[in-house]
Amino acid sequence: MHLKRLAALAVMSALAACGVRGTETNPDGTLSFSIAVTEPDITTVPILAAVDVVRQAGHKVEVVELAEPELAIGGLAEGAYAFSAEATSPALSAIEQEAPIRIVADAIGNQWAIYGKSRVTCDDLNGRPFGIFSRGAVATAMTEEWVRTQCTGGRKPEYLTIGGSDVRAQALVAGEIDATALELADVVALERSGDSSFTQVVDFGETLPDLRPQTVYANTGFLAEHRDVAQLFVSALVREHAKINADPRHLVSLVKTYLPEEETDDVAEIAERSVEAGLFDAAGLTERNMQVTIDFFVRAGVIEPGMTAKDATDLSFIKAAA
Repeated sequence: MHLKRLAALAVMSALAACGVRGTETNPDGTLSFSIAVTEPDITTVPILAAVDVVRQAGHKVEVVELAEPELAIGGLAEGAYAFSAEATSPALSAIEQEAPIRIVADAIGNQWAIYGKSRVTCDDLNGRPFGIFSRGAVATAMTEEWVRTQCTGGRKPEYLTIGGSDVRAQALVAGEIDATALELADVVALERSGDSSFTQVVDFGETLPDLRPQTVYANTGFLAEHRDVAQLFVSALVREHAKINADPRHLVSLVKTYLPEEETDDVAEIAERSVEAGLFDAAGLTERNMQVTIDFFVRAGVIEPGMTAKDATDLSFIKAAA
């Protein structure tokens, strides 16, 4: 075993020994604990609504905003946070290193798609500038798998690290790149720009429908010691997703409540298309699609082979919510 991995295991074991240090039981029997979110956006508002349900039950919940999912993973391993929700890959990496973390629900389905110049193919992108967020991003992993399987003769684009999905959409419009993978919100913004010279090259929601790029995960100590509160949170999240699917205007309302600065004309369109694509389905996480997700990240070189869905998840909460 590599020394780096041995060191990581030692750190994770030490963190696990810390217990749920970020959770306190109040004199009236309620809990005080924290939930971490990474740069809240439209995908986060159902989680914030579920937090309010937990608060209404008397618990004191602090929402901590972080810049990177890796920071949330570290806090979860330490027990500083009870829950977080963002990229699945760092959670799987931590679980591989024996961190006390389990994935408990889906946050949002695979909303990624590559957009580029009209009628561009994978081979057309050979040597051309392709915008990515980072080499370790899930959208980059999906893109690289698409290139490996669809480009011929070893052809591949030139990857340029640019920034977030919105920044890459702007770079596409400005002609700085020929293609990039975008989230739904930025696809809608791109379409509203009125520039018809761009088109969808591949929809990863269709080619990788079982991949779960963003999930909800929790500290296992919190799940074991405070199962009733954990169930309250997960059940509330499942209900929020159900409300969105019953009426996309519920998502618009949540954005207005929790992220008023994000409220734009695009939100209603994003909500409609999210529901059409079935993106909000917290209870839709299964052993099958979780194993597909694990296997994808093995192929991407993020984790080593051998992990199973049972190793990475605790699906009992969404089963109880259903």
